[in-house]
Amino acid sequence: MTRFLIKRLVQAAVVLLLVSVIVFVLLHLLPGGPARAILGVQATPQAVAHFNHQQGYDRSLPEQYALYLGRLFSGDLGESYKLNQSVASLLAERLPRTALLAGLAIALAAVLAVPLGILQAVRRGKAADHVLTGAAFLAYATPVFFLGLVLVLLFSQQIPLFPAQAPQADTVSGILAEPRALVLPVVTTALGIVAAFSRYMRSAVLDNLGEEYVRTARAKGQSGARIMVRHVLRNALIPLATLLGLYLPTLFSGTLVVESMFNYPGMGLLFWSAAQGSDFPILLGVTLVVGAATVLGSLLTDIAYAVLDPRIRSVA
Repeated sequence: MTRFLIKRLVQAAVVLLLVSVIVFVLLHLLPGGPARAILGVQATPQAVAHFNHQQGYDRSLPEQYALYLGRLFSGDLGESYKLNQSVASLLAERLPRTALLAGLAIALAAVLAVPLGILQAVRRGKAADHVLTGAAFLAYATPVFFLGLVLVLLFSQQIPLFPAQAPQADTVSGILAEPRALVLPVVTTALGIVAAFSRYMRSAVLDNLGEEYVRTARAKGQSGARIMVRHVLRNALIPLATLLGLYLPTLFSGTLVVESMFNYPGMGLLFWSAAQGSDFPILLGVTLVVGAATVLGSLLTDIAYAVLDPRIRSVA
């Protein structure tokens, strides 16, 4: 297990380095270069030269990249010239709120998708399977913004059960103190995930139900529920664990739309506001964080994979 973890950690470090290279290249592809993008097109040549010297942009590219890595390791992601605040502090404020929204959505999706997938597999070809399959395809194909609009119209306008706006607190505890206002953003984010997860769960359960060990367990007289819990479920969760880690980039794009719709004060709304105001340091900082989160998600997926199936460790 130790060798497996070390190998995966080295791979993750290499990918993170490549992510930093991509963001560094994007920084230099900004219109007019970093100085013009940050200072504006009206900046004088003297101001641009001073900025380039101050930030090290007048040096060679290898030296610039070394300085950039040094700033990253010290937690310096640049400065937002629109908000006059460091990008690192902005992300530190917003990231926990987005993590809360995403975490609640994934938890809700997993709680719903696992039993739904099992039900579809057990009732394969029957009415319940057809209805749930149709609902899953519909939810998966429907854009997030449309799902959000429908939920707002139904449960905020027609049946006023929940507020149309998300909690506006500055802290995670403050957001959790308004659970009713969290319902629509979380459900909107979770619906598409439930559709995808339930389909994968159905396929995984069906694959495992046809395995020899299931037939052996049945021959020994074990009940269907016992076979499902002790044998099928553990193996069927492996594809779902993989999907959880790989779903992080898609999840961020979903939360970006949801946060903008419900005015949720998270990283997605920050990214959207920065895109409207051409605040490039924030855009690049968020891109770097999302890339790192994707790599971390993939690493956690590999670890979960190895825990659920020890055979993976022996061949990795």
